[in-house]
Amino acid sequence: MPTPLTPLYIDSPDTLRQFSESIRGARWLALDTEFLRERTYFPKFCLLQIAAENTAACIDPLALDSLRPLLEVIYDPTITKVFHSGRQDLEIFYHLCGKLPAPVFDTQIAAPLLGLAEQISYAGLVTDLLGVNLNKAHTRADWSRRPLSPEQLRYAADDVIYLGEAYQMILRRLDKLGRLEWLQNDFAELIDCRHYENSAEQAWQRISGAHQLKGRQLSVLQALAGWREQAARTQDLPRGWLLKDEVMLDLARQQPTHTDALAAVRGMDERTVKRHGKTLCQLILESQNREPEPTAFKPRPGRKTAEQEALLDILMAVVRLRAAHNTLNPATLANRKDLEQLLDHAEDARLLQGWRRKMVGEELAAMLGGELSLTIAGGNLLVCPRA
Repeated sequence: MPTPLTPLYIDSPDTLRQFSESIRGARWLALDTEFLRERTYFPKFCLLQIAAENTAACIDPLALDSLRPLLEVIYDPTITKVFHSGRQDLEIFYHLCGKLPAPVFDTQIAAPLLGLAEQISYAGLVTDLLGVNLNKAHTRADWSRRPLSPEQLRYAADDVIYLGEAYQMILRRLDKLGRLEWLQNDFAELIDCRHYENSAEQAWQRISGAHQLKGRQLSVLQALAGWREQAARTQDLPRGWLLKDEVMLDLARQQPTHTDALAAVRGMDERTVKRHGKTLCQLILESQNREPEPTAFKPRPGRKTAEQEALLDILMAVVRLRAAHNTLNPATLANRKDLEQLLDHAEDARLLQGWRRKMVGEELAAMLGGELSLTIAGGNLLVCPRA
């Protein structure tokens, strides 16, 4: 079991510079953030936790005018930045600097390659790998309140101290198995800036139920979603405080063009009608006669035939073989829905992305292309080149 480090608390420019110099040249940095976003569009950055080989610190961005000395180290391309489920943490850095730190390593993405659960929690990872049961008493703490208690700082620091230990263990095991290279596409995808830009033009694609709309209704939804995204960003407010998704869908269907009709839509807030009613009605009116932006929605596949179901069974047999060979739970490697996606929309299939492509995806694609087939020899199921 690792020996916990005693974390530093940094809330002054001098101590920040000293700490930044002390970790310059580190091989890796374990990073985590605490933030709030219940009342804002942009996450309110409240605390940065960072650990290196023999040190750890909690940095207080609310007490510091600038994190520049530390950010210079974090953005050093020779240092690996380690996260667990790091997308929201990376969003913080993207908003701070307009770019993402690289290279990165995400222990949640890597864990399944060692036979651990997919989407494993940080606490679960630490328990499984290090035998440590973390105290999660401060999971719902208000990290914007000061002063932070010693218990809060210890809790926050543990999120990177043990992350660094887990990372080193994962790294050694993956290297021994020859699987480190399999993760490069997953990590490259994680630091693709397009995931963090939230463009107003594409905002409608993130609304559940948008695929049900067509023609004029879809055009109206696209206009409303774009307006909401821009307004929420400008005012730094949660999107739902301006218009909830379900209300926008109803507006797209009903298309009110005057404020009385707008106010009659279920769930429409009176304050929103007063502040933005005329703007919303004008948007609806203007978009009614405009062609919607092309959609990327794929048509839902129909019911599978008996032959297709049998084919899925064969593909699942190969998944089970490869999972057993790599000491993985077959459900971690692929489920039936993944196989259906490979059949119906191979260009988007999860099995042809990241580490799954190397482990089984390419083989399944070759089978579907007629290059490989199944055979039985000595009571064993084998995948062989097709004669």
